[in-house]
Amino acid sequence: MPDLTKTSTTEETAAAQDEVVAGSAVSAPASTGKPRSLWGDAWRELRRNPLFVISAILILILLLVAAFPGLFTGTNPDTGDQVNHFLGKPELTHFFQADWFGYDRTGRSIYARVVHGAGNSILVGVGVTVLVTFFGGLCGMLAGYFGGFWDSLISRLIDVFFGIPFLLGAMVVLNAFTDRTVWVVMGALAFLGWTQIARVMRGAVITTKHADYVMAARALGAGTKRILFRHILPNAVAPVIVVATISLGTYIVAESTLSYLGLGLGDGAISWGGDISDATQDIRNNPHTLFFPAGMLSITVLAFIMMGDAVREALDPKLR
Repeated sequence: MPDLTKTSTTEETAAAQDEVVAGSAVSAPASTGKPRSLWGDAWRELRRNPLFVISAILILILLLVAAFPGLFTGTNPDTGDQVNHFLGKPELTHFFQADWFGYDRTGRSIYARVVHGAGNSILVGVGVTVLVTFFGGLCGMLAGYFGGFWDSLISRLIDVFFGIPFLLGAMVVLNAFTDRTVWVVMGALAFLGWTQIARVMRGAVITTKHADYVMAARALGAGTKRILFRHILPNAVAPVIVVATISLGTYIVAESTLSYLGLGLGDGAISWGGDISDATQDIRNNPHTLFFPAGMLSITVLAFIMMGDAVREALDPKLR
């Protein structure tokens, strides 16, 4: 007679590990049906949050402007008519017209430069955020999970980079390049900005790796790769996403600050920071030259900070 108490060990292990995958990311059922994950609950909270809806609409519009500036203006942002348009005042004749924001002292359309400048500023912010999240998250995950030598090495490296002032270090790095393209600026900011993400990920991994579902997966024979990417990473990445979303606006400000100081994007590249720098000499009698690029920069940074706050509230049950 077959022994009904014995089953396939392989099948039991795989099934048990799949049950453990959810870990702390599984919440109680809403009413009936299958349970929702942490991300499902977070998305449900985000859709109800006016702060997230407003910031998401603003960011979508900004991304559309950055990706397709030709849809919003047909004016060349580098061509100016200094004779007829020298410091011309804003005139609201029709939407998306060259004179909507006025003209600068070289006769260039401020509106066209604001539209075309969104691409470089947002590209730098998004690119740096992706780089620091990937590299800093990887270093933090390795340090937090393995500990020992790797934790000491990466932690000391983080301390060294934390001791370097961010903007000052970026100025020194960028000063070594004669051709400061968007990719050079992105690399310089990412080179100095990965440490915060690494620290956040390290702390989250250290907390998560001692959870019951991770210990159970390890006891069932799950390998290091499976534990890291199936169990630890999905449950430790939430604070990293929050920090990355808020930091994106910081990197946009950093690029604009460097361009304002003349150490950001090189000649020929349109940047809100560069336009703000050019407008400072006319701020007393022609404040519109400064108001519009500075206003767009402020709206962009505010939108990403608002989204970061909304994501933090949705992913942290204590703040609900």
